Amino acid sequence: VQLQASGGGLVQAGESLKLSCAASHFKFSHYDMAWFRQTRGNERQFVAAITYNGGNKYYADSVKGRFTISRDNAKSTVYLQMASLKPEDTAVYYCAVFTGGRYYGTENYAYWGQGTLVTVSS
Repeated sequence: VQLQASGGGLVQAGESLKLSCAASHFKFSHYDMAWFRQTRGNERQFVAAITYNGGNKYYADSVKGRFTISRDNAKSTVYLQMASLKPEDTAVYYCAVFTGGRYYGTENYAYWGQGTLVTVSS
């Protein structure tokens, strides 16, 4: 399993950014996927999840209405469109493969990407 996250960068508050996570070496279309984020010294936090066929999406309260998760199974890629970014969104963002249980728990994910850094300046 390989997950390659990209799209991070430095933006100003209020701007938008789109993250991508390209997956390979497993049946991507069979798995729910999620994005988490982590700041230094803190635990990894759930951001958003999407079911295997894109039919259902779930968001953390802190990003609801600003972030949109999507996927393209033909490209084996999951996306995170982030709008109205705030300084508190600054973190390393990780994509992950969900294997069962609750979306919020990191223990329910078998594989993780390497992370991509998003920095939002005020």
